[in-house]
Parts: sequence; C-alpha cells; structure tokens
Amino acid sequence: MDRVIAGIMGFTSVFKANSRYKALFLSLLLSAIGFGLYKGVIDNYLAEVVRMGEMDRGVTEFFREFPGLILILILALFYRFSAEKMYKMGMVIMVTGMLLQAFVSPAKFLVIMAIFIYSLGEHIQLGMKNTLSLEYSNPGRGGEALGYQSSIYQIGNLAGYIAVIVLFSLLAGRALFKPVFVAAAAFIFMAMLAAFRLTGSSSTDKSKSRFYFRKKFRKYYMLEVFYGARKQVFFTFGPYVLILFYGADAAVISLLFAISAIACFLISPLVGKLIDKVGYKPVMVADTLILVVVCFFYGFAHHIFPMHTAFIVCCVNYVLDSVISLASMASNVYVQDISDSREEMKATISTGISVNHMITVFIALLGGWIWKTLGVETLFILSAVLGLCNSAYAATIKTKTS
Repeated sequence: MDRVIAGIMGFTSVFKANSRYKALFLSLLLSAIGFGLYKGVIDNYLAEVVRMGEMDRGVTEFFREFPGLILILILALFYRFSAEKMYKMGMVIMVTGMLLQAFVSPAKFLVIMAIFIYSLGEHIQLGMKNTLSLEYSNPGRGGEALGYQSSIYQIGNLAGYIAVIVLFSLLAGRALFKPVFVAAAAFIFMAMLAAFRLTGSSSTDKSKSRFYFRKKFRKYYMLEVFYGARKQVFFTFGPYVLILFYGADAAVISLLFAISAIACFLISPLVGKLIDKVGYKPVMVADTLILVVVCFFYGFAHHIFPMHTAFIVCCVNYVLDSVISLASMASNVYVQDISDSREEMKATISTGISVNHMITVFIALLGGWIWKTLGVETLFILSAVLGLCNSAYAATIKTKTS
C-alpha cells in the first residue's frame, strides 16, 4: 500500500531512497483517516450530546492544547529517544485517548479527560512527523517534503470526513457518535502498527541537553507565539460559530472539512514548492493579507448578508483559512535552514510547539469569554490583528541570501 501511495503522489524523487518515508506516510494516512472521523463529529458531539456552550468549549480547548504547552517537559524526560521512537510513543497514547472517547459516558469531565489524552499523543508526534519528513527529504527539497506530507494527511482526513457525511446523511442521530469514535480508534491503531516500521534510521546525540533553547532561534519562537494565537481562534471557534450561530449539523460540518481537505491536498505541494523556490520569508509575510479578509467576513458576514448567505460566506472563508494555514510549513523550513544538525532541528521544532502553546491555551479560554461577552466580531478582529503581528515580525527575518 505504501508503494501505491508513493506512486500516486509521485514524490519518490523528493526523499532519500534509503529512508523510511513510505512507512511514515502510511502511518500518517491511516491516522489521518481516524482523525477525520473524530474531527468530523467532535464539535457536534460536544454541542449536542455533552451540551457545551461557548465558555465550556473554551475550557475544553484549554485542556486539548495543554499537552502542547508541557511538550517540552515531556521531551525532556525522553530526551535520548530518537524522533522515530517519540513518534511511535505518541501513536500509542493517541490510540488510548480515542478508545476512552469511544467508551466513556458523555460527562464533561470524562470527555475532557479523553480529549486531553488523545491530544497528548497527537502533540508528541506532531513535531516528530515534521522532523522526520525534513530528515528523510533530499537536500533543498524540505518544503516540498512537508507539502507532500500535508497532502497525504489531507487525503486521510478527506476519507474520514466523507464517511461522516454519508453516515449522518443516511442515519442521522446521536447514536452514531460513539461508533464513529470506535472506527477512529481502529484506524489510529493500524497507524500505530505502521509506525512500528520506523526503526533504525535515526541516530541520537547522547550529548544533547534536556531543554533546548538557542538565541539564534528566537525569531522562530516568536513566530510560533503569533501563529499559535491566530490559528487557535479558527481551530477552536470556527466550527463552533457555524454550529451554534448558524445551526450546522455534523454532516454539514464534515462536508466543510472535506472541502478544506481537498483544497489543502491540491495546494499543499504547490505551497511547499513555492517555499523552496521563493523562500520561506515571503510566504510567511504574504499569508496574512488573505487572513485579514477571512477574519473580517467570518466576524461580520451576518451584518452584511442575510443569514443563509452569511453562512455560505463563512464556510468559504473557513476553507480559505485552512489553505493559508499551509504557510506555517515555512517556519519549519526556516528552522531546517539555520539548524546545524538533525538533532538541533528536531529539538527546536519540538520546543517551538511548546512555545506555540504558551499562548494557545490562554487564547482558548480568553476566546470563549470574548465571544460570550464582547461578541464573535471582536474575536475575529483579534485573530486578524495577531496575524498582522505575525507578518510584521516575519518581515524582520534575515535569510542567508539577504
């Protein structure tokens, strides 16, 4: 199956022939199917079954993002583990969390606990998959490698979303949520088995420190703060606006996710090639110009258009946000460019995830309060301002050719 994937995508020339990229991408594909099933229903599950409002959703997102904040501490405990070992450990924890989600009762505490455990595994393997994709790529093809990685993941997400659309269109009802979680756990379990094939290709620097902060990466850390803050608004509250404000059901939300996955699948390799061709700095700066437009219409569409038209406008802008979020690959290529070794790149990307989450956990809580007290308009104005800060700071980066 992994050879078929590589053949269809046509990315064999991007990666080193002796690397384990096929096993990595097979694992990513299977886990993405599981995540697509999970993501396709979780927002409606929280709103319709667990009965969470705006503030509750913010609290839930705080605990979902908290593993990212403590990731640097987790990696410190396992600082001698290779990226492959850390990736596999993350997969095991993800399976555990999804199984809990499938079988615990819909009480807020238990549901949040399951989300936290799944997210812990997801965050552990998040930085590892980027590190491995960059390491397995041929010189000068890092952006393209991350683009193909994103496309593979979008294919899996799309399959999961389509399954949810079909199920909830034909058999709409709350009884479907738990079976979907079981199916998601099954796919993530298969992804875990595929991940066990990632052996022997990573060496570990026994001299590296438990905590990794370096002055030369300070701009990368700041970019992660700005990006984490602005993306959190859309990730957490984008679907919830459509559910609570416009009444979208699970089939509609999954259809929107599916369209986003198709768009990202088609565009990810192009963005990766663009990063390699024009450089990471222009891509970092340019994406916010679209973001400002997206945030404006997401927050104010209902003031400008009738509700049914405003809903369509918000859906279109959600897809646009998913596409421009692909530009975040540029920061990983930036790290690869200024890193002195594979281990430094791995440690820096993982540290960046924790730095990213220093702000996202608070944005999750603050966002729910802003929406409830100041309105959805203020929430998305905040996202636009954070995006502008991100671009302004990215413009100060000095590249090797500048």
